[in-house]
Amino acid sequence: MAKRNFSFAILLFFFFFLFFFLFSFSLATNVSYDHRSLIIDGQRKLLLSASIHYPRSVPGMWPGLIKTAKEGGIDVIETYVFWNGHELSPGNYYFGGRYNLVKFVKIVQQAGMHLILRIGPFVAAEWNFGGVPVWLHYVPGTVFRTDNEPFKHHMQNFTTYIVNMMKREKFFASQGGPIILAQIENEYGDIERIYGDGGKPYAMWAAKMAVAQDIGVPWIMCQQYDAPDPVINTCNSFYCDQFTPNSPNKPKFWTENWPGWFKTFGSRDPHRPPEDVAFAVARFFQKGGSLNNYYMYHGGTNFGRTSGGPFITTSYDYDAPIDEYGIARLPKWGHLKQLHEAIKLCEHPMLHGEPTLLSLGSLQEADVYTDSSGGCAAFISNMDEENEKTVYFQNVSYHLPPWSVSILPDCKNVAFNTAKVGHQTSIMEMVPEYLQASMTSPDKESKAPKWGVYVEKAGIWGEADFVKNGFVDHINTTKDTTDYLWYTTSFYVNENEEILSNRNQATLVISSKGHALHAFVNQKLQGSASGNGLNSTFDFESPILLKAGKNEISLLSMTVGLQNAGPFYEWVGAGLTSVKVKGLKNGTVDLSSNAWTYKIGLEGEHLKIYQANGLNSVKWQSTSEPPKNQPLTWYKAVVDPPSGDEPVGLDMIEMGKGLAWLNGEEIGRYWPRRSSLHEECPSECNYRGKFMPNKCSTGCGEPTQRWYHVPRSWFKPSGNILVIFEEKGGDPTKIKFSRRRTTSVCAHVSEDYPSFDLESWPKYTASTKKNIATLHLKCPEGTLISTIKFASFGTPTGKCGSYSKGDCHDPKSIAMVEKVCLNKKGCDIALSKDNFNMGLCPGLMKKLDVEAVCS
Repeated sequence: MAKRNFSFAILLFFFFFLFFFLFSFSLATNVSYDHRSLIIDGQRKLLLSASIHYPRSVPGMWPGLIKTAKEGGIDVIETYVFWNGHELSPGNYYFGGRYNLVKFVKIVQQAGMHLILRIGPFVAAEWNFGGVPVWLHYVPGTVFRTDNEPFKHHMQNFTTYIVNMMKREKFFASQGGPIILAQIENEYGDIERIYGDGGKPYAMWAAKMAVAQDIGVPWIMCQQYDAPDPVINTCNSFYCDQFTPNSPNKPKFWTENWPGWFKTFGSRDPHRPPEDVAFAVARFFQKGGSLNNYYMYHGGTNFGRTSGGPFITTSYDYDAPIDEYGIARLPKWGHLKQLHEAIKLCEHPMLHGEPTLLSLGSLQEADVYTDSSGGCAAFISNMDEENEKTVYFQNVSYHLPPWSVSILPDCKNVAFNTAKVGHQTSIMEMVPEYLQASMTSPDKESKAPKWGVYVEKAGIWGEADFVKNGFVDHINTTKDTTDYLWYTTSFYVNENEEILSNRNQATLVISSKGHALHAFVNQKLQGSASGNGLNSTFDFESPILLKAGKNEISLLSMTVGLQNAGPFYEWVGAGLTSVKVKGLKNGTVDLSSNAWTYKIGLEGEHLKIYQANGLNSVKWQSTSEPPKNQPLTWYKAVVDPPSGDEPVGLDMIEMGKGLAWLNGEEIGRYWPRRSSLHEECPSECNYRGKFMPNKCSTGCGEPTQRWYHVPRSWFKPSGNILVIFEEKGGDPTKIKFSRRRTTSVCAHVSEDYPSFDLESWPKYTASTKKNIATLHLKCPEGTLISTIKFASFGTPTGKCGSYSKGDCHDPKSIAMVEKVCLNKKGCDIALSKDNFNMGLCPGLMKKLDVEAVCS
């Protein structure tokens, strides 16, 4: 009996093992490619991908970001892997908090989406040091990104570590996971030749090393023109329609489609019009593309000291379809959603038929795809930047605005035109809220918080780190453990110097190779200077008051994010190159070769007074009226979270420059540095013609960044500790939290705009009934349409927030819209004779513009 039970148990175990094996095998996905596209389980796929970098948001935001991307028509999430965030020192790995890569991939998987893992491990990405750990630069004999054994050793170790981690979690598609592509290296092809004999061997080594990882899905190398088989080379640019892979057997992939651009402190705010982004995407697919990745779809935030550049802002909003705070940017997100729906309708004929190119004019053409089942899709483009055109295709006339593409999923009906934005626009505002004292504070009666104040000494605090004649390189000294390095020296002034009787003034003259500095003489701030996003080097010149005898000069040198790209970028330094005092009776005194005393970092940083376990390391002065315009000052307040549940930004417009923390979490560098009033910020952005980052800028004369994202998940119900380090002086009483919310929504629709429900496209193509153009309005969750600020059917002018009636106007417009929309979450208004006077102004193309308040 026992023997029979044992045999039965063995048989049961065998069947269980067989079931588990077959079940696991059935989950595995085969991913390959041919000349046309990626092939997933035997099916060619047209893919739309979104860059969302896990460390640039927080885990609490990840599900919402991925959900919003999926709702926008996205199939794939793409992310870099950030080496310097994970390998803090050789062999010392970290995968917690914002760096929890496994958790991020699982959320993508749970959403039923694919993932592209760009391991790099060099990433550029406007990220500090291009994502490579700073410690690697100080491993003897190391040269980055060339045929260099120390670099290749550490690069391979990290790549293998990440690959093995993904394999353990069964994250590769070959294991049933979401990862369908992986990337090695990043944008190396443009600089490969600069590395001479070490360039090409390194690129080939990287490709071979990656393929040997045996991950079961293809590898890609972007901007790598000589990527060897089977690695796929891909395109990064504002436009990739003319890109051709380096082999006829490889598909046409676009790994970085830039729907906006990053900002640098002191620069304007760049914007890329949604019409142009859509034009670029449509042209890419028109010309045979099969995978488009938006870099970025959600840019997020460079928390702490993670921004690179130098001078990249803490905000990495990127004018992306999802904004820094996680809110869909309208109309860009919605316009691209509609584009994605139209493109998906073309998938089968595009991927199973070869295109036929038809010339329809000097700058007009159609690419027509037909498959063996009779399916047909066409893209008709007008590349004229100035003129609209009417073209004839298959004996039917089609009107195309300038710089636009019309998509015809059935080769007959226009489902979408890239220049016609039919999705609503949102007006976003930062609603201010002064800091409120926490209910856990001893002084509960006062709404304004009490401040703790601690002032650092200019120059050497504690023991000097070292003394050296002449200057050291800033980065080689701090090794990026801090932004700050003190250079301190002294010199004597004789009593008979004329400057002491104020008949003359001495001048301090400094040259630096970057990035910024504050100059102190005898503990008093004399002034500040910095480079900019184009050039880190700068000169400083300021009159100074000296005293008879010993004068101390203390210079606080600062980095603002390390170099993140370019050949041999790891050798770019920072710090002082010359210090002189002019205007003395005996001429100029050159202090450059003096004995300089060095101190790395700030005392408050060293004691970690921004963290709970370091707060009591110094004696804070408690006050209701903190000092203003005082340099080198730490401020601490215990505050309640802002009301509501909207995303939060910290308003630092009245502060100077420094760092901020909440409950020990690094908000990041703040610096309300203004752009020049003399730069060009057009009042209207012309979407037509090729885009460059300086084309459609705003914010001339304004701070590049005023608000700093503080994730809601960082707040406790009460007792939140806000710590600020101010370098040069500001007014902490003016610091505010601001809630980001939608205050108004606008929409417009014209008589000629197609209003097809693209998800139900077949019912329209099968019908001969003309579809009625319809305006759609929708307020954010938890709000209703409370007021109609503007409504006009006719020829209204202006844009969202500043509409005006035209000469042609239906006077019942507002009443009609109020009847349909007031006190509703959303509404649809058809351009029909039941709603408006359609016979108004014969011969004119009429439209409906509406602005509604959401509350």
